[in-house]
Amino acid sequence: MEKIPVVAVVGPTASGKTALSVAVAKALDGEIVSADSMQIYRGLDIATAKPTEKEKGGIPHHLMDFVEPTESFSVARYCELGHKAIREIHDRNKLPIIAGGTGLYVDALLGAMQFEEQEENLPLRVLITSQLQEKGIDKMLEEIRSFDPESAERLSVERNPKRIVRCIEVYRSTGMTQTELNKKQLGSESPYRAVKIGLSATDREFLYDRIDRRVDQMMDSGLLEEARRFYEGSFGDTAAAAIGCKELLPYLEGEQALDICVGNLKRATRRYAKRQQTWFRRDPSIRWFMIDEQSFDDIQNDAIEYIKKELL
Repeated sequence: MEKIPVVAVVGPTASGKTALSVAVAKALDGEIVSADSMQIYRGLDIATAKPTEKEKGGIPHHLMDFVEPTESFSVARYCELGHKAIREIHDRNKLPIIAGGTGLYVDALLGAMQFEEQEENLPLRVLITSQLQEKGIDKMLEEIRSFDPESAERLSVERNPKRIVRCIEVYRSTGMTQTELNKKQLGSESPYRAVKIGLSATDREFLYDRIDRRVDQMMDSGLLEEARRFYEGSFGDTAAAAIGCKELLPYLEGEQALDICVGNLKRATRRYAKRQQTWFRRDPSIRWFMIDEQSFDDIQNDAIEYIKKELL
């Protein structure tokens, strides 16, 4: 079967993925499939930096703003919907463009993983969750490292409590490590011919300054009110973890000054960007462009030429 050509635009937050993916879509007649685990949620527009209609530039965006914050959502479900979106875009003779900073979503979608539903052990999960709250993430990562070093390395980058708990739950329930399970779930060869474009900065402070300015812009755009509305409603564990809301909660509850909360938000976002870069740097197939070394126009032109040469 002929493989579907796909472009992926990846990198840390505030690196310019939205603008570049839209430019590529306009130049190469494409549509965009979001790979952002928080932009899926309705009502989290400012906090998750969803592109505005103007920023979308008339390009269709898929898998964005369609899940209620109360709903649970898995990477398996993302892949199911992502494969469907890519096929439909390709059938319209358009170029599918994956754009986002959630490395797990990108890798799972393009890597042909076949997800099997694993039986949940709720009492065990509650126990492990309480142990994590008592011991902290680092101690639980040490436990994972003792039986599954590969997963421990990956989870030390993500530092996602839910996935840490799940990793231990799988092992204690089945005796099978998450790494073994992932290898078992690896399906056939990927159905895609993918070209991956990465945006980053040689000077880390250059990116961090962009992040700080973006947070300031978010605050000016009404992030505080969005967080207030969010916490006044109903939400699930995953949505509640969105960077941009939880850091403002101490102010909303009258426990901390606003400037301290905003500073914490900037710091949390910078740390997240660092974890994103660590994740994507492991992939040697990504062609990187440095936003502090080239103008956006030059990056756009070079990226489009590279995609044409490698893919079209």
